[in-house]
Amino acid sequence: MTMENIEKKLAFAREVLLSESNALSTVAKALNKDFITAVDCIVTANKLIVVGIGKSGIIAQKIAATFASVGTCAIYLHPVDALHGDIGVLESNDVCLLLSKSGNTSEVLQLVPYLKKKGVKIISIVGTLNSPIARLSDVALSASIEKEACPYNLAPTTSASVTMGLGDALALSVMKAKNFTASDFAENHPSGQLGRNLNIRVKDVMHKGIELPRIHLNATFREALIASSAKGLGCVCVVESERLEGIITDGDIRRILQQHDDIRYLTVDEVRTKNPLTIHENAMIGEALSLMEHRESQINVLPVLNDSQLCVGVIRLHDILRGEV
Repeated sequence: MTMENIEKKLAFAREVLLSESNALSTVAKALNKDFITAVDCIVTANKLIVVGIGKSGIIAQKIAATFASVGTCAIYLHPVDALHGDIGVLESNDVCLLLSKSGNTSEVLQLVPYLKKKGVKIISIVGTLNSPIARLSDVALSASIEKEACPYNLAPTTSASVTMGLGDALALSVMKAKNFTASDFAENHPSGQLGRNLNIRVKDVMHKGIELPRIHLNATFREALIASSAKGLGCVCVVESERLEGIITDGDIRRILQQHDDIRYLTVDEVRTKNPLTIHENAMIGEALSLMEHRESQINVLPVLNDSQLCVGVIRLHDILRGEV
């Protein structure tokens, strides 16, 4: 493939992304008090029912899952299944969120009279405000776009992104209104790396006691090399009276060996990294991961301190990402 072909393909991909981002920006600027009304309805609801079919149905499932993860009871309801018995999940103090690009989706429209009979509030996200579904809603939010990113203006692309974005905006606005906290979020995400990051403390996975590689300030660099190799944790902490005075990592060792032909007379005090980045033993491992990654040059290990600022352990990137405590 020639460079010209590559650039042409990349230009089209960028055009798609820019088209969608511009549409999101337009919708964001057009938000009005109807959005606040929709948020208030959901905040006071018993639960949220999200309805859509086709691509809108897939987006509806994602929106329902997002709401559930940030503190609002929410479920996806297929409009056809609803008309064959599943409408029984609805109660009068529920809110129903209807998704339809055209605002005229027949399966969704057929459901509306029965939603009204149930007495539920109806919010809709539609591509056309002057549409049957919008007119029958208590609150209608516009997901109007000029055109799809699809070159034939057919495949739901930009419209899907805008609908998803409005769903996220609703979910997070409701989350904020309910004062849903990071601790609450952690309770809803007990598994996977996200769950580990939010639920496991540094002290639960750090290396401590005899596992902790340590060396004194007046030791030689050679002794530090031996101490680091013996523990195999990628570092050695420089400690005096249990207080951290620095660290020597495997990366430091490689740089030192490149800079010095003769290491026999090097001391730990000369080569240590002073005032290294540290983490408290009671911090969540997600905070440790963020400290390691959000730097110009990433690091793989952090010394761990306690309330008395004593060095009590080290935690590695591997300890955070492994699958068990």
